[in-house]
Formats: sequence, structure tokens, C-alpha cells
Amino acid sequence: MMISLPFFLVIAWWLRAQEPRLTGRDWAGVGALGFLGYYLASFLDFIGLQYVGAGIGRLILFLYPTLVLVLSFAFLRKRPTATQLVALVLTYAGIALVISDQIGANPEGKLFLLGVLLVFASALCYATYLVAGSQLVRRAGSMRFTAYSMAVATAPAIVQFFVFDGTASLELPAAVWMYAAILGTLSTVVPVFLQAEALKRIGATEFALIGAISPVSVAVMSAAGLDEPFGVRQAAGAVLVIFGVLLVSLKRS
Repeated sequence: MMISLPFFLVIAWWLRAQEPRLTGRDWAGVGALGFLGYYLASFLDFIGLQYVGAGIGRLILFLYPTLVLVLSFAFLRKRPTATQLVALVLTYAGIALVISDQIGANPEGKLFLLGVLLVFASALCYATYLVAGSQLVRRAGSMRFTAYSMAVATAPAIVQFFVFDGTASLELPAAVWMYAAILGTLSTVVPVFLQAEALKRIGATEFALIGAISPVSVAVMSAAGLDEPFGVRQAAGAVLVIFGVLLVSLKRS
């Protein structure tokens, strides 16, 4: 995040003159949503990945469109359609199938369940961020909102680092710094702004359709490169999850 911060600050400065000017309430919203949608969601996700594999973790995180649907119904009074309700059933049946053979009473099974709950909480944070921030994004603009909220999200990450780790943890091999630089730029700065521009150009429906590639590709790569279990049951559950999410994301013609 410290490596990413200069990029976000430069872009925020570049967009500073855009209209409309943000009010104090807007800035408070940017701060709260940046903390919730980027810092807290990422923190919970990484903690959860200590206990679940990357492939299963991405499938659980991919539930966020269904959570957006539930939150929109609960707080915005947007009633789901029959198709969307079917999609919810399919999606969570798929998740149950994916995790069914790894949850048990033994310590490993309990830790796996903890990881599932943590990643699910991450998806819930991100869904809350999308629902609560929808109006503010329209007002501030996607690029400006992204730069501001990511810059804000860096502050608690830096505080957390120095509280729990300290400066001694910065004494790392050159290879680790190289990986950190790649993660901070190619895996953080670039994707965040590509997503913002993609949403503006193609809309949420096409964005969700293309995004369905993500959990599939991670599952395949984690099974091939990290030797994570991904058998027939997990594959069937993944198909249900992705199909259900796409049903939720597609607009009615």
C-alpha cells in the first residue's frame, strides 16, 4: 500500500479540479467507504487465505453480487426477481458443494470454516461498499473516487503495520521488495483504474460477465501451481456459483 500510495496521490491531484466539488459529507463518505471497501475487505480476505486455498477463496469472494442484491433489498427496498432468487439458491448451493468435504469437527476443518467466514465477511464488506457508495461514485466520478478512497485506505494499513510489525520488518531481501513493487503497481494500481474505466465504458452487466473468468482462472492456476485440491465436486460447485452470479448480474431485457 505504501508503494501504491504515490500513484493514487498523483492521480488525485490531477483530478482535483473536477466538478462538482466534494462537500464535508462527501469526504466523510469517501473515508468511510475507503476503509470498508478497500482496507477492511482486503484485510479480512488476506487473513482468511491463511486457512482456505486461493481457488476456493476467490469463489467465496465472487459472491459479492449476490450480497449486493440482498443488501439492496434490505436497505433500498429493491425487490429481487424470481430469476434472481433462483440465482441465489444456485450460488449458495454451489458454495456448500465446494466446501462440503473440507469442513469437519477436527481442528483443520474448524480453521477452514474460520477462513471461509473471514473471506465471506470480506465479500460482505465489499458489497456494502458498492451499495452505500453507488450515489457517491456517481457524484464524484469513478476515477476520482477510486484515487481518493484508495489513498484513504492506505492510512490504516500503514498504522496497522507499524503497530503490529514495526520498522524492523522492513529489512527484507531484495526479491521480497521486488514482489512487493509488482503487487503494489501491477496488482493494485493498474487493476483498480482499469476496473473503473471498464465500468464506465461497458457497464456493470458486461463487467460481471467478463469478471466470471476470475474465479475460474484462479482455481485452475492454484490447482496447477499450488497443488490445491480442486476435484469434481469443487468444479461442479464452481459452475453453480458462477452461473448463479451471472444470473444475478444480468439485466432483464
